[in-house]
Amino acid sequence: MSLIVQKFGGTSVGSIERIEQVADKVAGFRAGGHSIVVVVSAMSGETNRLIELASEIQEHPTPREMDVLVSTGEQVTTALLAMALNKRGVKAKSYNGSQVRILTDDAHTKARIKEIDDARLHADLKEGFVIVVAGFQGVDEHGNITTLGRGGSDTTAVALAAALKASECQIYTDVDGVYTTDPRVVDGARRLDKITFEEMLEMASMGSKVLQIRAVEFAGKYNVPLRVLHSFQEGPGTLITLEDDAEMETPTIAGIAFNRDEAKLTILGVPDMPGVAHHILGPIGEANIEVDVIVQNVADDNTTDFTFTVGRNDLPRAEEVLKKVAEEIKALEVRSDNKIAKVSVVGVGMRSHAGVASQMFAALAEVGINIQMITTSEIKISVIIEEKFLELAVRALHSSFELEEEPNDENADSVI
Repeated sequence: MSLIVQKFGGTSVGSIERIEQVADKVAGFRAGGHSIVVVVSAMSGETNRLIELASEIQEHPTPREMDVLVSTGEQVTTALLAMALNKRGVKAKSYNGSQVRILTDDAHTKARIKEIDDARLHADLKEGFVIVVAGFQGVDEHGNITTLGRGGSDTTAVALAAALKASECQIYTDVDGVYTTDPRVVDGARRLDKITFEEMLEMASMGSKVLQIRAVEFAGKYNVPLRVLHSFQEGPGTLITLEDDAEMETPTIAGIAFNRDEAKLTILGVPDMPGVAHHILGPIGEANIEVDVIVQNVADDNTTDFTFTVGRNDLPRAEEVLKKVAEEIKALEVRSDNKIAKVSVVGVGMRSHAGVASQMFAALAEVGINIQMITTSEIKISVIIEEKFLELAVRALHSSFELEEEPNDENADSVI
């Protein structure tokens, strides 16, 4: 008997009919002798509905009260799924984050898990219960409800799998695996049988929405076998695993990731002096705004132009902070641009293959796309471009690196 943690996203539990289908699937695994912990999201659209309700009351609700509000969506789903399982003769119990005691820090709306008290879960599993846990939420040391940010149910599932030492964590969603890029943008996008934690981490951080980045971090840190599967279609999905898997032969590029949620800020005419980056980015960090790509250009007149990107939703706050900084350090002006996007090529094979950057830049130049900013890591290259060219860039890069599935190739899915 193995212990499996299964997570079902909002579309998978978006109606009573679908909750009944999930119950059938979970009951099948339980009948096969497996111990099961299920993590569920709110029913699709429910979190947005709750946020809209809040906006009708108050334009900027306190983060604490927003956490109390939006956490209710997952609790509804847990109770309904537990009822559906009990109806099928499968013993089930539902728990919210505080009942399990998923202890987090106190960063409301963006909390991070610190530890999980798994004693109650082990006791229930020993008695044969299927445990249904509300994803996306926890509790801080003062008993306040916290949430983990959008997509946080993935993180809940992986964290529980790590704490319980599960055999596998299965993420059920509305796609049948991880693709070389978004199939809605590129018709020839190919499902990957396997991808490394490292590659998936880069894909998630660069905009792939299949998994939340912190879920991948957890899985990699604790070596939790992670599989992405379609909720209502049979198939092997995509296994996310260690790079040193003997069966893996990784090509140069695993996939093309992209992100529209980008905005750019530039502070012009900054006096070029030691510590200037800290003077600019320190207040941004204190405002809990994450910075991504950074470029600094020094001019002949001992001034510098400092440019960085943030999430598009954070642009108004970041611009407000940066204007105050500009006054303090006597910079000339602050400019912003929310019509940009980021495109990345990702692959662990880049470590041993030269020329990837050159090929990427050539492919973009061939279709007339100008690169505004560049950032690299050991296994990825990202560029900032105008948003209107995003899909053209993704298609050009996917074609240039020959990531399309070959017709009638029986081994196409086993390339990676």
